[in-house]
Amino acid sequence: MPKPISINIGHLSTVYHTSFILMGTDWLEKAGIHANWKLYASGPDIVKAFANQEIDIGYIGLPPAIIGIDRGVPIICVAGGHVEGTVMVAGAGYSTFGETTKLNAVLGQFKGKVIGSPQKGSIHDVIINNAIQESGLDIKVKNFAWTDFVLEALVDGELEAAVGTPSLAVAASRACGARIIIPPHALWHDNPSYGIVIRKELAQAPDVILRYLEMHEKASNFIRANPMKAARIVSKLTGIVDESFVLEAYRVSPKYCASLSREFIASTMAFVPVLHRLKYITREIPESEIFEYGFINKVHTEPPHYNQPL
Repeated sequence: MPKPISINIGHLSTVYHTSFILMGTDWLEKAGIHANWKLYASGPDIVKAFANQEIDIGYIGLPPAIIGIDRGVPIICVAGGHVEGTVMVAGAGYSTFGETTKLNAVLGQFKGKVIGSPQKGSIHDVIINNAIQESGLDIKVKNFAWTDFVLEALVDGELEAAVGTPSLAVAASRACGARIIIPPHALWHDNPSYGIVIRKELAQAPDVILRYLEMHEKASNFIRANPMKAARIVSKLTGIVDESFVLEAYRVSPKYCASLSREFIASTMAFVPVLHRLKYITREIPESEIFEYGFINKVHTEPPHYNQPL
């Protein structure tokens, strides 16, 4: 067994991240890694944790990571994880993208209304603000510190619609009969909903990164190949959601892989000018400051798996 090492990992409550598989198994321990898991409300909160040197590794959407890099936080993305993790939900009275096939037509139903979103600077916030700005419609976005608060406001009728993860879509469907009105691919194709980001100093311990990415890749493959077993692990670990909830979340956007595919990178880089236009960053960050490919290219040698079905 490799010499054990302790690392601090920041994660979110998103049930389809490999963090939950790795927390619910002994794979990391067998790889010689003792993980201290720390839960955060959002991607921007994970960036703050990196800035405060609280964590070594983080599960985070790429837009908040780019915002952090712009602010001088010494982090870099070393692997992918999932793409197309933002959906828009609303009550049954609204037309869906499938019914109109035009994004602006769907958004137009919310002119003068309020759409809920996780924290400002999260990938969901960036995606919906970009869509609204491009549409030219008068729609307001209300940000919430925790995704759970978005759900509560939707259930209470404070919001007409909301954007968030597939987990939000499943929870909203169960809680108030909301349905997906804009699917993940229509909001932002191949959007990098999360990747594995490290503090740059950890690159001095390449063996640790490689060991971790091997387990991250193993967990990604496990979700795709054994979704029912994966859902059982997540459900048992959380004690809050049942297996069917996790399976539904998997199926809303079943694009899981650890690789940094060409599409993952291209979609990430397409966020840079948008973030600059929205004044979330002060300059256009180059690809070399966002990605380090050496580690995942050693671990993931096959073609990307994002488009393989569960």
